[in-house]
Amino acid sequence: MKDSPRLLYGCIEAGGTKFVCGIADSSGKWLEQKRFPTTDPVSTLGQVTRFLAGGQARHGELAAIGIASFGPIELDRASEHWGSLLATPKPGWSGISLVRPLTQAFAVPIALDTDVNAAALAEAQMRANSSIDSLVYITVGTGIGGGAVFRGQAIHGRSHPEMGHLIPPRHHLDADYAGCCPYHGSCVEGLASGPAIVARWGKPLSDLPDEHPAHEIIAWYLGHLASTILAVLSPECIVFGGGVMATPGLMDRVRAQAQRVAGDYLISSGGNRTKIEEPRLGSVAGLEGALLLAQRAAAAARSSS
Repeated sequence: MKDSPRLLYGCIEAGGTKFVCGIADSSGKWLEQKRFPTTDPVSTLGQVTRFLAGGQARHGELAAIGIASFGPIELDRASEHWGSLLATPKPGWSGISLVRPLTQAFAVPIALDTDVNAAALAEAQMRANSSIDSLVYITVGTGIGGGAVFRGQAIHGRSHPEMGHLIPPRHHLDADYAGCCPYHGSCVEGLASGPAIVARWGKPLSDLPDEHPAHEIIAWYLGHLASTILAVLSPECIVFGGGVMATPGLMDRVRAQAQRVAGDYLISSGGNRTKIEEPRLGSVAGLEGALLLAQRAAAAARSSS
């Protein structure tokens, strides 16, 4: 019997602050990775295309490309705007197609989902041996977003979830801040994202002393977000990632706040209730999710041929 050929995958995590690209093989081994800041669309997508083309020259032909992108983005393949960013707060990127430059440069299947859906897929796969088949991934950084996976599939409706734009009750110490979201003002993203923290207190949360009220305020909003997700989706696990969550003690504060809001009804540290956890893949969850998307796209193409 002949050995199965080694397949290569191009992977892209497209973020509002930076893009991370990689080439991986069938075993999941990363052959190379590169990151660069998100600037204007032409320059940024040009760097993506050149990296993948160079990767092909160095390692061999790609079998598929997976994209895990910031949003909002059109995910309906039947739409003429599939793969295009919608009304994003990122200046200059609304209406930009992420897939068009790639389809023009590479004759391979392309799979696309949100960065948080992709991260949720990767984190769920990491927990497959724990029999967890429902997971929500929340990222708290430049923005706040969430993706949900049930039985190995990311949830999509008319579009993708926008969990960061839920409207939480205001903390009594934070009543005067209008919020930084250009669309909703005081949604969770507008109140608890990295830019919202710096706008109020002049520093990242991790640079503020432990006794600063910002820690309680941010945990309040994230705890309410978690309890809302629990009530609506009842996942077995909620994973909080992103740069803001690296603040020492914040995860414990969020757990405690979610427990308080839920009233010991939905959350548990054991048993069959929802767990709130750190990401097992750390900062690479999005890129690992892009790899999963690429692998699935290649497998679908093989099965249909």
